[in-house]
Amino acid sequence: MIDRMEPLPLTGLTVLALEQAVAAPFATRHLADLGARVIKIERVDGGDFARHYDTAAHGLASHFVWCNRGKESLALDVKDPRGLAIVRRLLADADVFVQNLAQGAAARLGLDAATLCAAHPRLVAVDISGYGASGPYAGKRAYDMLVQCEAGLVSVTGTPEQPVKAGIPAADIAAGMYAFSGVLAALVRRGVTGRGGPVEVSMLDALAEWMGHPLHHAMHDGTPPARTGLAHSVIAPYDAYATADGGRVLLSVQNDREWRRLAEQVLGKPELGSDPAFATNAARVANRELTDSHVAVALGVLDADEAVARLDGAGIACARLRDVPEVAEHPQFAARDRWREVGSPVGPLRALLPPITLPGGDEARMGDVPVLGEHTDAVLRAVGMTGEEIAALRRDGVAA
Repeated sequence: MIDRMEPLPLTGLTVLALEQAVAAPFATRHLADLGARVIKIERVDGGDFARHYDTAAHGLASHFVWCNRGKESLALDVKDPRGLAIVRRLLADADVFVQNLAQGAAARLGLDAATLCAAHPRLVAVDISGYGASGPYAGKRAYDMLVQCEAGLVSVTGTPEQPVKAGIPAADIAAGMYAFSGVLAALVRRGVTGRGGPVEVSMLDALAEWMGHPLHHAMHDGTPPARTGLAHSVIAPYDAYATADGGRVLLSVQNDREWRRLAEQVLGKPELGSDPAFATNAARVANRELTDSHVAVALGVLDADEAVARLDGAGIACARLRDVPEVAEHPQFAARDRWREVGSPVGPLRALLPPITLPGGDEARMGDVPVLGEHTDAVLRAVGMTGEEIAALRRDGVAA
């Protein structure tokens, strides 16, 4: 009997994306990785502006490379009636439509989720916004850092002296992941009812959900968790500690049994395990400075590898504080064969396999990063346009 690999779960589905920046492209890239055909509609005058954020990926923008592999690029002026008519022709055969234009822009074109789903009952249509379609913030510009501030993430990130934004576009990623999961949920519903429907995701809603712990802490206790850098506001020891070779090792003690093991096997001071000043987490938090000093002294005479080995041997959760180049060479990724090469206009680029693994099925489809308008002719021909019609659109700046 021959084992048959299962196809990618979204094979055969077509996604039309009027997208830019990070949130929507991140969502649709995951759909593409899982087998969907994703047609990315871009401006004729430069395309998705994320193409121009930097040139770090061998001349390409790192954000764009990250979020746009495996898509077909259709360069089209949707504000021109001829361009909009092409979008409507493509919608007739699409399963999913995703947009994250400025608030109100899609509605003015008749491309908002509610309008599209009324015309195409099987379509799953996604509106991604900064703050939602209504309310006093609906029309505000919503860039990632601004939403991080509005959602309170910045207030709980950093040191006691200085709040800082997250080093990744957390609001964009949160919205993109909820859009991705919302599409999957709506497709499951369509499989049962035959109808798709609108999906709405706002960056503020998404990131506020991720703020659940500090929100509940503040709402019910009356005080927000303190900013503590790499430490934990309510657990000790839980921080990064310097090692003799200049590295930093983080450890986290989650309960009093672990503290006793740490005291005996790593600190070499078993008496601290029963000392009333340290025996409970509440006591260790109250005496955080002294608690941390005991740990710092013990780890400060070890190099990072020795410290991790000692902590692992004692069953204490720990980690190296790695910089980004070190992450790119992480031994766990290498051991699990998680790196692949993705084609691009500048040649092969390293990329991690997506986090969703489907054992027994085809591997994620990590397609090429497209050139702006690379697929314009093919997509337009597929909807019945002739070479002369396409040439006229290009001449008039409607397509590129």
